[in-house]
Amino acid sequence: MRLVRVKDGLEQKLGILENHDVTLLPDRKLGSGKGFLLLVKQASRRRMTTVEYVKEVINELKNPKVIKFDDIISNKKSFRLLIPIVPSEVWGAGVTYYRSKQAREYETSIKGIYDLVYNSKRPEIFFKATSSRCAGPEDIAYIRGDSNWSVPEPELAVILGPKLEVAGFTIGNDLSARDIEGENPLYLPQAKIYRASCSIGPAIVPAESIDNPNNLQIEMRVYRGNNLVFNDSTNTSKMKRKIEELIDFLKKYNIIPPGTVLLTGTGIVPPDDFSLRDNDIVEIEIEKIGVLRNKIKILSS
Repeated sequence: MRLVRVKDGLEQKLGILENHDVTLLPDRKLGSGKGFLLLVKQASRRRMTTVEYVKEVINELKNPKVIKFDDIISNKKSFRLLIPIVPSEVWGAGVTYYRSKQAREYETSIKGIYDLVYNSKRPEIFFKATSSRCAGPEDIAYIRGDSNWSVPEPELAVILGPKLEVAGFTIGNDLSARDIEGENPLYLPQAKIYRASCSIGPAIVPAESIDNPNNLQIEMRVYRGNNLVFNDSTNTSKMKRKIEELIDFLKKYNIIPPGTVLLTGTGIVPPDDFSLRDNDIVEIEIEKIGVLRNKIKILSS
């Protein structure tokens, strides 16, 4: 089961995506950016899983509105796919894959620090975005105008529920300026945090629908015009740290609001001579979740 947010004319609704059909839930509260959290709360009150509760809600609908997912993606009939959750905050975890350690050691002028992070008990946890800095599926995502070396970073994203439990999973793209961070590690906030530097979507999968999030295939493709200019894959089984460990460190001595999204790090890094360009299309696919697609534009001053 996957959940998507859809703009239906002037209304925003939560939909249940099964196969290629989306069943729209009529409750307007569920169509808000916090609709998924509301479902999780309602399910918990009934001592049900989110999936069990959603199935019950669907079974009680009279004449439900069902639309084709392809019509939403192509913006037909006034439909539009929205970011599946408007996150309270977005945090990131860094150097959780060996490939990430390699890339960041190469780019930095201060050698050895990422080797230390990779092998340290404490993971790298950083603030990534507010909701106003996030883009949804099919939206424009940006790279900085003062960077000459920017890359997408495909990541499994964890959605924290009302009790800061793992409530669901989606896909995140942690766009990053490698040259800015490489110049000085203290520039990481500037390399990571700016307008539409984080895209999230296309759907949410409730936690109970994924048996083992530590074994999911991830693929990223970058298209330039009609040409596929980059394609690579990895698996979350290659993460050095478990998801629960990252969440524990995120919560330590911190105030984390429900609905926070945690990006778990990237195991795919393009070659060192690759940088995103204006109008590139980035596709990130994670099994059981879907494909997050964004056009890239360069921010002007």
